Amino acid sequence: MVSIGSNANRSVTDYMLTRYACYLIAQNGDPRKQEIAFAQGYFAVQTRKQELIEERVAYIERIETRGRLRESEKRLSQNIFERGVDDAGFGRIRSKGDKALFGGIDTAGMKKRLAISDNRPLADFLPTLTIAAKNLAAEMTNHNVEAIDLYGEPSITSEHIQNNTSVRDMLDRRGIKPENLPPSEDIKKLERRVKSEEKKFASKAGKLPETAGDKD
Repeated sequence: MVSIGSNANRSVTDYMLTRYACYLIAQNGDPRKQEIAFAQGYFAVQTRKQELIEERVAYIERIETRGRLRESEKRLSQNIFERGVDDAGFGRIRSKGDKALFGGIDTAGMKKRLAISDNRPLADFLPTLTIAAKNLAAEMTNHNVEAIDLYGEPSITSEHIQNNTSVRDMLDRRGIKPENLPPSEDIKKLERRVKSEEKKFASKAGKLPETAGDKD
């Protein structure tokens, strides 16, 4: 019941709207009305929040994949150290594996290609797919080094090259060339940017204008 003046009331139909219906009404309403202006701002903020959530999910997935690669390479380093290969040898093995994965471009070459400074890890700038590819090859090398008990830099290098070549062939059959994929944003910069945007958009959400009933 609503008041129509002179102490008279009459019934009007009330509607329960879906979220999408509210969105359509807000987007097509008159922004000069305070409620419409608020609703338009609300949906704009919520849309951006969803984008940030999706971006954060992708970021977390990339971080986790990077972590798995780090653990695989740490295990590989330990394995080959126990089999007569020093740190310099591990670097050579990894670079030759990269050369096989990236179609003839070694680690230093990929850093130059993607404009990455020498003191930063290549994997911090690679897309998730490429990091996963490197991890698969490293895990295959770990498995065979342990299972076959490979010893010495030449035999382990050969094994790592073969595994990276196999992974590259698999990607190539799907039309993917790792060396041609664009670099991803630096993980450290991405984390700072996402946190900053979350705070900025949260502060813009505002509050729904008070009605006379609210004040009572």
